[in-house]
Amino acid sequence: MKLFSKRFAIYAGERSVKTFFQSLLAMFGGQQLQVFDVDWVGVLGVSLGAALLSIATSVVSKSKLTSDVNEVD
Repeated sequence: MKLFSKRFAIYAGERSVKTFFQSLLAMFGGQQLQVFDVDWVGVLGVSLGAALLSIATSVVSKSKLTSDVNEVD
């Protein structure tokens, strides 16, 4: 799988969407259990930030994996 191929984009996009909703649900769950009070604009910002970090992690992980494989060959 090449770094900026369609397959990689689908993989990274799916991973970031999952991360977005996981963080969104975690914050929502915290509010429902009255662990903390939630500012919804802040929740969306945190969730979006988590999704962007997920994409960055996918790129860095793929780059590291690609360079490790090339070193072995």
